[in-house]
This record gives sequence, structure tokens and C-alpha cells, in this order.
Amino acid sequence: MNKTHFLYLFISLLLFSCKKEDADLPKKTAGKINSISVIVDDLWWNGEIGDNIRNKFASPVIGLPQEEPLFTINQYPVKLMEGFMTDCRNIIVIKKGNENKFQIKENQCAAPQNVFHITGKTAGAILEILEKNSPKMIQIIHQTEIAEKQRLNRMSLMNAKAINNKFKIKIEIPSSYEQVLQKDNFIWLKKEIVSGNTSLLIYQLPLNSFKKGANLVSNVIKIRDSIGHLYIHGKEANTDMMTEEAYAPYFFKIKQDGKLTYETKGTWEVKNDFMSGPFVNYAIVDEEHDRLLVLEGFCYSPSKEKRDLMHELESIIKSVSIVKN
Repeated sequence: MNKTHFLYLFISLLLFSCKKEDADLPKKTAGKINSISVIVDDLWWNGEIGDNIRNKFASPVIGLPQEEPLFTINQYPVKLMEGFMTDCRNIIVIKKGNENKFQIKENQCAAPQNVFHITGKTAGAILEILEKNSPKMIQIIHQTEIAEKQRLNRMSLMNAKAINNKFKIKIEIPSSYEQVLQKDNFIWLKKEIVSGNTSLLIYQLPLNSFKKGANLVSNVIKIRDSIGHLYIHGKEANTDMMTEEAYAPYFFKIKQDGKLTYETKGTWEVKNDFMSGPFVNYAIVDEEHDRLLVLEGFCYSPSKEKRDLMHELESIIKSVSIVKN
């Protein structure tokens, strides 16, 4: 048996035929969080099409201190994969065809799954389809990965009844997090990891804490820096956590639980110390309770990758819903 036949047989054993498994659907998808399988011929992958995919789907994650790819990409040639499909949650299939076409198939071979089919008469046509549809594809993949992480979180949740009652919310927090500090309108939860730790902050402020007419980003930074000054310190005196001044944070207006929310991503540092890392801050405008509800995740993991740590924190924050009066 030559190497080509052995490789084909080996991959065939790892994969499954969609046609044979139709009756048994839904088969559960597998694979690491934030990964994509790209099925495309080597010639296109090593050329402009591959460069375009890498530039878009493996672009640096915003808000991290070091460059890390948005998604981890695994490429497979079309001929090797013909008639088979991996059980990866996110798959991009690129082929040459008689028409220029873009199609999204959900749960084609497993669930949850996104399979993006791109067919083009020429490489140029493929590039045009990617240029037009990649923002939508990235959004769908990101939402799928957040939902998958939330599913994994639910396998072992802490009893958050006291937190829910305190802040009039419902939130799903993994049992690996422990409470390290609690005040009247503030709570700090932390998870220890091999390379450091991840933290989740939940606190509330009067809705008028945002000064009218002031810059929204400046408002968020002033609030989080005041929280750092009050509660989060290094081991030595005068070592408070603060927003790193060297890099402007990223700021977005989004909706969380149907409410206007200010999302801020950036990096933090400890004043007069060498500790630093990324943070994501959600300030939810909760008019019904006349408050600003803030949920923030940050991590400390020096010299280690932080993308998936922050992804977990984002999945926790995005699980929050506010209980109505």
C-alpha cells in the first residue's frame, strides 16, 4: 500500500460520510474552540485565495497584548476529502465550478455545524465571494463558538443563586470559579489556572454615573479604574489595577439581553508593577432598575496565549440576563 492510499484510508477512518449518517443525525460536532476546517486545493491555498482566508479568518484578535489568530485554521485538499466531511463545527469548502455561488448549510453532517460552500468559475470570483461574505461568516462562527463554550460551561455550574439575587440577574458561571471578594454592589470571582488566573467582576452603579456629554469611552475607563483603585491591588502599596494608557481600548455599542450595552476591550496593568493582561468590559444600561450593570472579565497569564481564556469570559458574560421587576 503506497503512502497516498494509506493517507486516504486513515483520513476516511477519522471522517464519516454524510450520506451514511443521515438517518442518525444529529451527530454531535467536535473539535477545539475557535477552529475552522478549510477544504480547498493546495494550489489555491498556497496562493492569493489562501492569503485572503488567512488575512480574514486568522487576523489578530482585538484587545490582546500579543497577536493571536481570530480562529485556528486547518486546511485539507478537496480531492482527499471528496464525499466526506469532518465533524468540525465550522467548515469552509472552496471549489472551482460552473457558477459563482455562496451557500450556508447548517448542521449538514452534525450539530451544531456551519458549512460554508463557495464555488467560483475563477480564482478572482472566489476572492469576490470571500470579500463580500467573510464578515457574515466570521459573525456566525463567533456566535457558534460562544454557544458551544456556554454549553460546555453548563456541564458544571456553580450555585449562583446569591449572585443572581444580589444583582437581579441570571448568569451561568462554571464551578471552577470561586468568590474572592464581595462588597455591597461588587463581587469578584476568580479561577486559578496553571499559567495564572482568570477573573470575573460584577458590579452596579447608579445610571447617572455616566456623565452627560462626556466621552463614553472615557466614562467606562474612569469607572473601571476607580473599581481597580478600590478593590484590585498588587502585593505592594500603591499598586492598583488600571487601564493601560499606552493603547487605546476598542469600543462598541451592542445589545445584551435586549439592552443598550457598551462593550470595551483593551489591556490592563498594575500601577508600579509588571502585571498586565487583556480585559473585556460590558456596561449594560438597565433603565428598569435605574442602574449601570457592569460585567468584566480579565486574565493574567504571562507568556501564554490568552485568546481562549478571554473567549470563556465572554461566554460567561454573554449568558447574563436581567430579571424584570
